[in-house]
Amino acid sequence: MTTAHHLRLIDGMRARAFPPERTSSVSGVSGPGYHTAFLHTEDLRDDRDGAGCRDGTDRGDEAEHVGHRAQRLAECDALLALLTLRWGEPQAISLWSAQERMSAGEVMPEPWAEVVASCEDVRMWRTEGRWVVLTLHVEEEGPGCEMSVLVTVVDPP
Repeated sequence: MTTAHHLRLIDGMRARAFPPERTSSVSGVSGPGYHTAFLHTEDLRDDRDGAGCRDGTDRGDEAEHVGHRAQRLAECDALLALLTLRWGEPQAISLWSAQERMSAGEVMPEPWAEVVASCEDVRMWRTEGRWVVLTLHVEEEGPGCEMSVLVTVVDPP
């Protein structure tokens, strides 16, 4: 996906009505008060032996893993820059305290429960009555990198 495609996807999510019940699609999940979309999901390991990729290519070389992750991070930075041009500086929030509260048994409202469980921090904008949230989850061990966007009317925890 290109950055232009990401922007069109985000604009579409902002314009769509929210469904009354949780539903899944190819790009993500929607529910009462939110839409999510996975912009990049990368797991460079093959499920069988750790040497290949989901797309069937072999990326066993560590330098390629590092280069691919760097490319994904650069794509995230580019999208972040364009969204900042649109809506100004994002709010950067740490989800550490929400993670601690969730670990202690507090129930987080959807869609935040999934975000809190998978990300340490997010970048957010409040525009036209909705939150637009950009997340990036990079595996500490391994080459995985996932970028997603959330559009919601549910306030963050």
